[in-house]
Amino acid sequence: MTFKINDFIVGNSPLILELKKLLTQVSDTDASILILGESGTGKELVARAIHNLSSRSSNNFIPVNCGAIPKDLLESELFGHKKGAFTGAYSDRKGRFHLADKGTIFLDEIGDMQLDMQVKLLRVLQEKVVDPVGSNSPLKVDVRVVAATHQNIETLIKEGKFREDLYYRINVIPIEVPPLRSRIEDIDLLIHKFIEKNTIHFDQNVIAYLKSYHWPGNIRELINFIQRIKAIANTNKIKLEEIPDFVLPRIDANLKNNSKANEVNNLNKESIDFNDLLVDEKSNTNNGNDDEYNLNNISKTGVDLKKSVTDLEISLIKEALKKSDGNVTKAAKLLTLGRTTLIEKINKYKLN
Repeated sequence: MTFKINDFIVGNSPLILELKKLLTQVSDTDASILILGESGTGKELVARAIHNLSSRSSNNFIPVNCGAIPKDLLESELFGHKKGAFTGAYSDRKGRFHLADKGTIFLDEIGDMQLDMQVKLLRVLQEKVVDPVGSNSPLKVDVRVVAATHQNIETLIKEGKFREDLYYRINVIPIEVPPLRSRIEDIDLLIHKFIEKNTIHFDQNVIAYLKSYHWPGNIRELINFIQRIKAIANTNKIKLEEIPDFVLPRIDANLKNNSKANEVNNLNKESIDFNDLLVDEKSNTNNGNDDEYNLNNISKTGVDLKKSVTDLEISLIKEALKKSDGNVTKAAKLLTLGRTTLIEKINKYKLN
């Protein structure tokens, strides 16, 4: 079966496009890879993409969570054991490295591995042989190693908890998986991916609401949210005011007030960057053009802040389109917005 990068990695944000490009370049090599990123960002998915895009894809992909296996069993799990090697070893058993021969082994949470195991792993990487527990006959293995951690290994090295020589062995190619809050424009595509057969649909206010959240649990938390919605949904059209508070416990409940539902769009991290308000004096001057926003319009009787911010947003979009000669992609970059987001705003404000 032929795989493509889009079969694994969902999104069109700049960070994800860079990630896809890098994975395409490095997958079909034997270089060791260290995947870095917060918990829940999809590091194992990236590792599977690397394997399936490589020439090893017809062989096994073997994942191992180094932090979930007791340290006294990890050696046997990785390298195997012979019958009678220890209490409970009633028969020979192949280790994960042996099972991954000619394929890929994924060492997740390698930062949790104990120092004595790190020494043994280093020998495997250097000599390309494994020593099953209780055996005097090393076994040759041809394995591509992909490791991952959410920890800062350089800090662990300074603390004496991780071997520097092993770090250089596994970190031939470092790959950073961005957190969801850094690729918020991908939420629409991710939701579509995780909702099987498009059984439910989110109102646009729900999407804007989700984009206003910082997602500390990353994609894993987004999947959890979708599963909750699917479990409680009584209709295939989900509206913001219909979502119970317990489904989104970490988001300010005031945002769910129906009277404010339409204001949620303004909370979208991409809706307006207030650094853009620091435009130069020339661009703040009206010059008789109604399309320009002028801060001197504030009168003694007050100002409609919501309308003023909207006017400013429209003015900035028009100016960006003007400077980019109508090129939406270039205008989106000037505004630090996703292209899709800018198109939505152009349609919303009828700026076509």
